[in-house]
Amino acid sequence: MEPCHDIAHLGHVEMLTDRFEESLDFFTRIYGLKLSGQDENSAWLRAWDDYEYHSLKLTRADRTGVGHIGYRAASPEALARRVAVIEASGYKVHGWVEGDPGHGRAFRFEDPFGHVFEIYYDTTWYRPQEAAERPALKNTASAFTGAPPRRLDHLNLLAADVSEFRRFMETCLGARVTEMIQLDNGRIGGCWFTINNKTYDLACTEEHGGGHARLHHVTYATDQREDILRAADIFLQNGVHIETGPHKHAIQGTFFLYVWEPAGNRVELANAGARLILAPDWQPVVWTEAERRKGQAWGLKTIETFHTHGTPPLGKEH
Repeated sequence: MEPCHDIAHLGHVEMLTDRFEESLDFFTRIYGLKLSGQDENSAWLRAWDDYEYHSLKLTRADRTGVGHIGYRAASPEALARRVAVIEASGYKVHGWVEGDPGHGRAFRFEDPFGHVFEIYYDTTWYRPQEAAERPALKNTASAFTGAPPRRLDHLNLLAADVSEFRRFMETCLGARVTEMIQLDNGRIGGCWFTINNKTYDLACTEEHGGGHARLHHVTYATDQREDILRAADIFLQNGVHIETGPHKHAIQGTFFLYVWEPAGNRVELANAGARLILAPDWQPVVWTEAERRKGQAWGLKTIETFHTHGTPPLGKEH
């Protein structure tokens, strides 16, 4: 399909937590995000080179998982075009909502599996509030310390029918599939989507537990692979559950590290190097079930919880 340029990039993810104070401490003190603002229910966070006010909205809730996913449109006109397409698509529409502190009004809609999306254009550019936040180089958004993530990279959602989720992404957001898993039973086990020239900004993999609107993980990118090795020691020092990695994915080739934040949401640090999808006629790379059974790129077998754990957790999960 011809690339669509109405959507600029993945803007932010709202993550729900039933351990708000502990989650906020993790994301700021340990994971390395910066706090842009906070009220009694939510905190707005960003990585050191995210240009917008926030890329993660952490919200107090009675469960875990994802609240909504926000994409920024390329222009006001592009936003209007996408809204018209979504309204005519037959997918569930929530309509216009007032924006957060980080952006203007947004148009909300829903995939067939209960995940809520929004698209917006008007946004608040981050401005350093203290001298210590000001970057030495004026072409970066803010200063950084330690080994924090640089920017929001992608998220992974779970769906009972990845083929139907693919139709949703292609129809509503104009996304392209860059890589995918073709299962022996004919179903698609996973799809990796892009709406620009990044290799992917959203992945969807098959839901194995019968859950609804579940999150697999949220990922921030680091500058280099060595940042992830240092982060592993930081997580170890702070008693964070390291689920798997550091290692390299076969699909997309990213160097990864997965941990669980205090409420149980899975988060990743990843480094994709300089890999971009520049070809306008790119054809999806298709991985077979047999190839996926081999594990990750260097032979590490995929840990069982990676296939079973999502948030909110199912009753049989631990």
